[in-house]
Amino acid sequence: MMNQAYFTAFVALAGSTVGALASLGTTWLTESAHQRAQRSAESVSRREHLYGEFIEHASKLHIDALTHELEDPSKLVSLYALLCKLRLFAPNNVLSSADQILRQIVETYSEPKRELQATVRAVKEGKPELDLLRGFSQACREDLHL
Repeated sequence: MMNQAYFTAFVALAGSTVGALASLGTTWLTESAHQRAQRSAESVSRREHLYGEFIEHASKLHIDALTHELEDPSKLVSLYALLCKLRLFAPNNVLSSADQILRQIVETYSEPKRELQATVRAVKEGKPELDLLRGFSQACREDLHL
C-alpha cells in the first residue's frame, strides 16, 4: 500500500500541473483570439484605404472623361493598378463593380464631350449617369459591414 504522504504529494503535484496547463491554455487562446482580431482589423483597414483610393481616382477620371478626350492613355494606369490591388483582397461583388466602372470610364472617353456648364447642370439635377460610383460604394459598405 502506498504511503499517505506520497499520495498527498502526488495529488498536489498533479493539481499544480493541471492548474499550470489550464493557465497556459487560457493564455494561448486569448493571444490567438487577439491576433485574429488584429489581423481582421488590419484587413478591413487595408480594404477601406484601397476602396477610398479607387473612389478618388475613378471620380477624377470620370469627370475628365466627361469633358476631355483621352489624349494620354496612361491616365488610366493608376485606376487599373488599383483594380489589380483590389483583386488581391476584395470580394467578387466589389470587383465586378470596379470592373464596370473602369469600362464605363473608358466608354465615356469615347463619347462626345460635354461643355463644362452642361456637366455642372447635370450634377445639380442629380443625373444618375453621373453617379457612377454608387454601386461600388454600396458593395464596399456591404463588404465592410458598415
